[in-house]
Amino acid sequence: MAIWAIGDLQGCLGPTERLLERIRFDPARDRLWFCGDLVNRGGESLETLRLVHSLRANAVTVLGNHDLSLLAIADRREDEQRKVNADLQRVLFAPDRDELLDWLRVQPLVHADHDLGWMMVHAGLAPKWTVADAEALAREVEASIQGKDRRRLFKQMYGDRPAWSPGLRGTDRERAIINTFTRMRYCSPRGRIAFEEKGAPGTQQPGLYPWYAVPGRIERGLKVVCGHWSSLGLFIGHGVHAIDTGAVWGGMLTALRLDSEELQVVQVPGRPQP
Repeated sequence: MAIWAIGDLQGCLGPTERLLERIRFDPARDRLWFCGDLVNRGGESLETLRLVHSLRANAVTVLGNHDLSLLAIADRREDEQRKVNADLQRVLFAPDRDELLDWLRVQPLVHADHDLGWMMVHAGLAPKWTVADAEALAREVEASIQGKDRRRLFKQMYGDRPAWSPGLRGTDRERAIINTFTRMRYCSPRGRIAFEEKGAPGTQQPGLYPWYAVPGRIERGLKVVCGHWSSLGLFIGHGVHAIDTGAVWGGMLTALRLDSEELQVVQVPGRPQP
């Protein structure tokens, strides 16, 4: 048995299939952890989503910002759905869209396996969130995403404010939680996200830190695997393993083995660039 975490797919079917071959994935014995952003930009989002859906009995996926955007668009009027890019339209107007989107909608924002010693998020965690905090806050938002009132959340989840605070309520609270889990790269020591900063460490403004290196952050007791930050590349440090290596931008698609004492990283080339 092997447990592999895989970075952002973003609709790159060919690299995904090649990576599964390289790690010799066997659904009879192995498990996969997908770090979110299954769709968008890669040109084969429908096929990629179908593949991950077919593996659902042997895999866990966390929601990324592109996955949430797809779910939000799916709840809009048809004329609005036809305004998005062709890659997402192929999902939205596929004959099996409801099956795929109903499954995607019930995926978590956080996955933690305390026995294995790992947790997975798409982007990051607030500096003061414990594992228990993250799990509880994720469940709050997941209930709204899966509930009858999800259209309200999807209409109001976009925006860079407010910063996370335990005293937030309603949509402000849900937006701040979603932003942390799915859009975090840099933040201040108080946890305010710098959304405009997307480059590699060393390019950010003074007073900002990668979310995993903020002074005074808590120790969580679980190793973290995440994606989202392609300009960071493969990064291992501070108990964090960041594995979005820019497959959709012509970089690599990365798998990291989680159940091995030795570090095992497998990569294949991502989508060829025009």
